[in-house]
Amino acid sequence: MKLIRLAFFSAAFIVVLSCANDDSPDVIVVPPRALSEVATEDDAEIREYLQTHFYNYDEFENPPADFDYKIVFDTIAGDNASKTALINQVQSAQISVSSDEFGLSEEETVSHTYYYLVAREGLNENPTVADSVLVRYKGSLLTGFDFDGSFINPIWFDLAQIQGPGQGARGFAEAMPNFKRGGDVIDNGDGTAIVEGFGIGAMFLPSGLGFFNASQAEIPAYTPLVFTVDLFTIEETDHDGDGIPSILEDVNGDGYLYNDNTDEEQEQESNSLARFSDFLDVDDDADGTRTRDEIEIDEEGNITFPDGDGDGIPDYRDRDNS
Repeated sequence: MKLIRLAFFSAAFIVVLSCANDDSPDVIVVPPRALSEVATEDDAEIREYLQTHFYNYDEFENPPADFDYKIVFDTIAGDNASKTALINQVQSAQISVSSDEFGLSEEETVSHTYYYLVAREGLNENPTVADSVLVRYKGSLLTGFDFDGSFINPIWFDLAQIQGPGQGARGFAEAMPNFKRGGDVIDNGDGTAIVEGFGIGAMFLPSGLGFFNASQAEIPAYTPLVFTVDLFTIEETDHDGDGIPSILEDVNGDGYLYNDNTDEEQEQESNSLARFSDFLDVDDDADGTRTRDEIEIDEEGNITFPDGDGDGIPDYRDRDNS
């Protein structure tokens, strides 16, 4: 995914140079815009698009023999004037975004609305935001310009990894659990494989769930993003290998893995530059005993979390468990 691999930087300022008569540059410092202001504008822009565009739902409802099961968007006009608008077919969800994620000086936490379309229901379960997924995808702007994609060969994405600060893909990662994977992967014996009944959908994301003020090669700053996705299969992950699936280390249950850090206070006190969220930390409470040694896993893989001092906090997250 070229979008994800692009180097991200949080542009604290945009510097504009202009030349005066003496050819000396004048520096004009333009601070980044407020997260709340842009979120409102993005939502209006996305909703306008959804009200004036449709997708090829007729083909999904009655697939022709040569249908490739790819989502195609078009404008509601002319011969398409009677088509059902996307706004009547999408669902929406909200994600709270902190200005800290973009290094903004104005501190605020803003609810961002994204919209998603399920064009074909997958056969099996939904992934979690902590899983890895095998997908084909295409990334576009609302103008229809395609900036990225992999619609021939599917690619694996570690959703937890690309969700993090600086990746520009929080919305992509957190919208993916709205879709379902297909059936089992069937090996054709010739180096190829097929998956039947994979989920097909699209997501419409405000810039606060993308790159926000950090423009990329083909993505201007403050630009909403559109992704179409085919979800083939998923794989549960345990990023730090501590025996606890990463999704279970989302302690506050908000779906964002990077704000759960049991030993953050100890990391700050040690003046360490490293900050490890629980799903990346082999010793979640920094008590000197590895998390894996403070939990119990039976032969069937069931996990239990001992609480030695009975205070309601499991030992692996309790520095004082005596």
